[in-house]
Amino acid sequence: MKKKLRITVAGNTYEVEVEEIGIEKSAGSEVKPAASSPVMPQETVHANPKQPAAAPTAPAAQVGEGEKINAPIPGKVLSIKVKPGDMVKAGDVVLILEAMKMENEIGSPVDGTVKQVVVKEGQSVNTGDVMIVIG
Repeated sequence: MKKKLRITVAGNTYEVEVEEIGIEKSAGSEVKPAASSPVMPQETVHANPKQPAAAPTAPAAQVGEGEKINAPIPGKVLSIKVKPGDMVKAGDVVLILEAMKMENEIGSPVDGTVKQVVVKEGQSVNTGDVMIVIG
């Protein structure tokens, strides 16, 4: 017998379909599940989570030409160590990105001059967002 249930987990509501499996008693009065075929994973039937409101993001800045330093992981920009016009060498730390309660030093991949700092301190970034452009 299949039943549809509504389940709430951490504030998100999901509609799921479950199948009740019969239980049979054996001669020794032990309860064991009825014989059935192996259970195979199936796709979610009706996932309908309530989406939390997305955090506001800064408007997309115009990104100039040059070597782009992208966020390797989602996080928050704690501090920016360079400004436009600064000379950097490959490996120099250009900003500190906090992710999963850890401070990550983001280094320049190339030698060059900082052409543009796209992010601001305290800004949240997603994986792949351009943070700094080096020319």
